[in-house]
Amino acid sequence: MTTTHSHYVEPVTYPFNEEAGLGMAEAYTAARATEGMIRVSLPHGEPAWLATRYADVRFVLGDKRFSRAESLNHDAPRMNPANNNTGILSMDPPDHTRLRTLVAKAFTMRRVEELRPRVRELTGELIDAMVAAGRPADLVEDFALPLPVAVICTLLGVPVADRSKFRVWSDAALSTSSMTAEEYLASREELRDYMRGLIAEHRERPADDLMTALIEARDERDRLTELELVDLCVGILIAGHETTASQIPNFVYVLLENPEQWAKLAGDLTLIPGAVEELTRFVPLGAAAGFARYATEDVEVGSVLVRAGEPVLVAMASANRDAAQFSDPESLQLDREGNQHLGFGHGVHHCLGAQLARLELQEALHALVTRLPELKITGDIAWKTQMLVRGARSMPVGW
Repeated sequence: MTTTHSHYVEPVTYPFNEEAGLGMAEAYTAARATEGMIRVSLPHGEPAWLATRYADVRFVLGDKRFSRAESLNHDAPRMNPANNNTGILSMDPPDHTRLRTLVAKAFTMRRVEELRPRVRELTGELIDAMVAAGRPADLVEDFALPLPVAVICTLLGVPVADRSKFRVWSDAALSTSSMTAEEYLASREELRDYMRGLIAEHRERPADDLMTALIEARDERDRLTELELVDLCVGILIAGHETTASQIPNFVYVLLENPEQWAKLAGDLTLIPGAVEELTRFVPLGAAAGFARYATEDVEVGSVLVRAGEPVLVAMASANRDAAQFSDPESLQLDREGNQHLGFGHGVHHCLGAQLARLELQEALHALVTRLPELKITGDIAWKTQMLVRGARSMPVGW
């Protein structure tokens, strides 16, 4: 086996995908066919290795010799100008474990399942409002965004009425636009200040929500610092709505592009849980691979020797299209069996809210195919641009 060293490889410009739409660039297919990994150069930061095959991606995500915390000591490869400390996502065990444990009990399968009746009720209310307002509706603004916002705000203890405020900061946090590093960090501090205000209110008037539980862990048990408390609440708020709000219209778009699959789902609701897994595998949500992992010692990944101190980016969307793992990976198969996709990550940073996202996506699809089986896209979709996640900013629909 040939071992490749970084100084022999010229980095290629990354990311590969177009911003608009949900297509996968051919460059990923070519990269998976290349021995080892390729070197890439992002708009900001140093060059990195890019893992595109399922086995390599899973290995890097699961191996303790790759560190997220180490990225804070480097000019990490990234899409935006600020080398941002992303809270729990920039931590390794034991600090990562300490914070994750404080939150994990709110997102267990049992606790999440208890939310299903309310989530189903919410989807019904949103569709009732869409139908009452008449066609066309904006699937994003009228359904996909308010659903996860309402759920995570209630769970965390954030006023749903503040959505217009924190959406601006949330967009900035996920932006890859021409904001300067100073503007980016200023926006982050505004969101932190907003959250500090809510935490102060919760200290005065505790409630039955996750924020109160985290405040108790801070004030009574000294389990986290004040900044960790603030950033944890910020991270839960953003992560708790942004990806699901993007994936609902993404899933609908893919299904309506494959109308036989939409009809199949409408005709057999038992397919919905598996359909959510398959759509999660199939839809390339991230605009690019992010959150570099740094090797803490020399590690061989495939046929590449990653030297200590070198970053590796993991392209999970590419791994989810790897024919070595998935049969006929470019086709959408709602009844695919043994679907061990990496859409929610792997290893210690596996998505904490995966069960909640699954429930919201299942209930969203259930509501749409049962209440609006004739749903169709009736105009031009405005796609998000200069964002870390891909999806529709607006999607006009009729029924």
